[in-house]
Amino acid sequence: MLIKFAIDDFLDDRKYNNVTENTLTTYHYYLKEFKEFCQENEIVNVEDISPNLVKNFLISCQKKGNNATSINSKLARIRAFLNYMVECDVIKENPAKKVKKAKTDVKIDVFTDQQIKQMLSYYRRIKQREKSLFAYRDYTLIVTLLGTGLRLQEVVNLKWSDLDFENYTLTVFGKNRKREMIPITEKLVKELLAYQVFLKGYFKDKQIEYVFTNIKGKQMTKNAVQSIFKRLSKIMNFKNVRLSCHTFRHTFCQKLAMSGMSAFAIQKLMRHQDISVTMKYVAMWGNDLKEQNDKYNPLNKLEF
Repeated sequence: MLIKFAIDDFLDDRKYNNVTENTLTTYHYYLKEFKEFCQENEIVNVEDISPNLVKNFLISCQKKGNNATSINSKLARIRAFLNYMVECDVIKENPAKKVKKAKTDVKIDVFTDQQIKQMLSYYRRIKQREKSLFAYRDYTLIVTLLGTGLRLQEVVNLKWSDLDFENYTLTVFGKNRKREMIPITEKLVKELLAYQVFLKGYFKDKQIEYVFTNIKGKQMTKNAVQSIFKRLSKIMNFKNVRLSCHTFRHTFCQKLAMSGMSAFAIQKLMRHQDISVTMKYVAMWGNDLKEQNDKYNPLNKLEF
């Protein structure tokens, strides 16, 4: 089967299975890149794809500057595509399964308490001086990310109807369009209510559906949120930390792990499908092991 038709068939199947638009776009982009590499190497049929070809494609991506995370993401998409080809009886085995994942760096960037205070103080000053939509919105955006660990897609899709202030809960459509409810603190509820009051005054009688809106009261795009952090990054000039939604999510998880919260509870709040993902954070930041060792280490019971 020709690779270009096989990819089209696979993408149609993903669409039929109702994957998110973001996931579909990623599949399309990565598989297009892989198809072009195959063509350059005169491979046009799925049956002729070998483990070596997949590996060489990933090496070429590495040479272009792709980091280990990007490499593994591309490998995962190629594996999914070739798994589908196995299901369709086009090939017997998935050649990409024989290709090992790239080793990723263990370091995960998070914000320090000082950096968080700096960002919030910056917007608080503008709020007092100008009372602009951008200052109120961006300040509340940061507070919400720090208090929930929401993903970028989740935060732009957040509607006022998703918030239950009475029961201190928030509903999101997470990965794979799964509807999930998470608890929110009283402190965050107060911040969101204050922001809601501002929006009502700013937009007057206009009905605002989304929590984070543009100047016209419409839903913000992911690019718009990324632009906010790009601009803020230049102002703050933080060293060795990327200003993004994902860094806020990592920071949220770090604070939970360092507080001694159980891995199971962290998994629920972060909405990780696999607890092994959660355990990476706990292993890196959790203080439970040290506390347990201090408490139960046999050396502490011996007198000498």
